[in-house]
Amino acid sequence: MSEDKLFGLIDLNFRFELTKFKLVRALCKSRWLPLLLILFNLFIFVIILLAGLFGGYSAGNYNFGIMMVWILWWVLLILMLVPGFARMWCLMCPFPIFSDWAQRGKLFEVRQGKLGGLNLKWPKRLSSMWVLNLAFLATTFFSGFFTVRPFATFILLGIIILVAFLTGLVFQKRTFCLYLCPVSGFQGLYSQFATAEVRRKDPEICKKHTPKTCFVGNEKGYGCPWLRTPFDFAKNTYCGLCLECFKTCPHDNMALNLRPPGVDLLVDTKREPRGLDEAYKAFIMLGIAIVFYLAFQGPWGVIKDMVRATTLEGYLGYITFHTVFNLLIIPGIFFLFAYLSKLFSGNKEVPLKKIFTNFSYTLVPLGLGVWIGFSLGIILPNGSYLLHILSDPFAWGWNLFGTAHFPWTPVLTHLLGYLQGATLIVFYLFSIAYGFRSSRQTYPDLPQARRGWIPMLGLLTLITTAFLWLFMG
Repeated sequence: MSEDKLFGLIDLNFRFELTKFKLVRALCKSRWLPLLLILFNLFIFVIILLAGLFGGYSAGNYNFGIMMVWILWWVLLILMLVPGFARMWCLMCPFPIFSDWAQRGKLFEVRQGKLGGLNLKWPKRLSSMWVLNLAFLATTFFSGFFTVRPFATFILLGIIILVAFLTGLVFQKRTFCLYLCPVSGFQGLYSQFATAEVRRKDPEICKKHTPKTCFVGNEKGYGCPWLRTPFDFAKNTYCGLCLECFKTCPHDNMALNLRPPGVDLLVDTKREPRGLDEAYKAFIMLGIAIVFYLAFQGPWGVIKDMVRATTLEGYLGYITFHTVFNLLIIPGIFFLFAYLSKLFSGNKEVPLKKIFTNFSYTLVPLGLGVWIGFSLGIILPNGSYLLHILSDPFAWGWNLFGTAHFPWTPVLTHLLGYLQGATLIVFYLFSIAYGFRSSRQTYPDLPQARRGWIPMLGLLTLITTAFLWLFMG
């Protein structure tokens, strides 16, 4: 197998620079982008918050906030934004706008000098995905409320906005986005599979250029709000696509590229190493997908009652199982197969931790495929409700666009299981293609890599078969 070819066809070194087009580069360098997108989304989220407080319907399918956040936004995020353009949502997310304003003193123009607020550094020991992992898992404890009770969605969004603002007053730049936002972790994980990236073009130009204005800023823009070093980073994981590096680079040496999906999964450098925090994010996302499917798309009413807290005992049982399943059972099963991989390989020198961590990245394509399949199960049956709430966002009897009385119209639901199954198989193929390459990176020679890959291939196949059974019956 060629190390530079995926499936013998896709050149992993291929890049197509979008910013070679003058209009695209001009947009990336303009201070109006992403500001206009942020302001537009701020307007939408104001309506969402108002709908959570004053919406006439309590039923989720007829509430603007619930439908926009948990149907439209989530589906766009999983189906298009993350797999297509990495953390593009972070580019347009309105939540940090108030802390940015407080720090910078301006929304449009660039203010020189020290930023406002205390500008403290986030504790180094917490500078990873661990807090994000726990925050996202804790948020899913209340998923049964968010999807049916508008006020619960209002509370969640209100807490996120408030914490984002307060964090910005205390800590530097986008600390909240990096280490606290519940949405940030899975975007970072799955953006490694994305077909787009922001990267430097010519490393020699970056080596010679001082000061590093993409990191420290200049009169054209701010130093990287995400505290990255755009002149040398190699993974999408913590790049928020804010585009400040395009504005601050005097040599136009930054590029927005299209690329083969998943190439970041092979990156393991001293500056950007693979880590247990990202491994656990992969386990947690896969575990949540299983639980969510059973709760929201499966036929088991008892599970739905537990998630929606019909009884306190059932709800506490759900939280306990959900936590143990994600933090112990799934990692424990994966650890067993990692141990089998070490045994099969015959290599006694490679640390088990390295095997466990490296192979966890094989769950990134598969996990994303599972979430895309789950999201198809959301949008195809329920998408028509969006036409209703767009015309009557507060359920006050409005008909702004003439669609308030559009009937519930499921789309392609008779093919849903097949669409979910086909999606899963495609991403399974990506997982095994990158998984064998991970095995080559883990073990020192080809025979060991082949033997060590056998248990992990078996595990990926078992997971895929289980989800095919869930999706297709």
